[in-house]
Amino acid sequence: MYLVTVLGNLLIILAVSSDSHLHTPMYFLLSHLSFSDICFNSTIVPKMLVNIQTENKAISYAGCIIQMYFFSVFVCLDSLLLLAMAYDRFVAICHPLHYTVIMNPQLCGLLALVSWSLIISLFYGTGLGVCLSSASSPSSARKATASVMYTVVTPMLNPFIYSLRNRDLNGALRKLASRCFFSL
Repeated sequence: MYLVTVLGNLLIILAVSSDSHLHTPMYFLLSHLSFSDICFNSTIVPKMLVNIQTENKAISYAGCIIQMYFFSVFVCLDSLLLLAMAYDRFVAICHPLHYTVIMNPQLCGLLALVSWSLIISLFYGTGLGVCLSSASSPSSARKATASVMYTVVTPMLNPFIYSLRNRDLNGALRKLASRCFFSL
């Protein structure tokens, strides 16, 4: 699942960056979402895989703080990028004649920058509080399943949900695959 998540999101980033037809606000934000999903998943899953392999669930205090900080940062970044994508779709549907004026490259860059900046400033100190205030109680199987669904399955499905059903992106992926295949 981890490899599918990373490879799927990397494909989205490569397709968007390599195809000039996809240099639009929605795909710009989608590539940032893909990058954020890779980082989000890479914050939790490697340690989880080590824990499963070694059957050791211990984590250092500093490791816990760092992991919770980056987990919080990328969860919020995902939320802000989804909000920016929703705004893009709102403008495209409700104000189609003004879309290119409203969703110009400067605004898209600003939306992405604000998304990245807000989460860094918002969670610089508060991520520590989550780790420090949580009581260590045994987790049930239901909590573990919910955690895996949230941290592993959702980022894995995002490329499929947001992009692979899209004709333009499928075309870009085909072009990318044919370029890679013929260059071998």
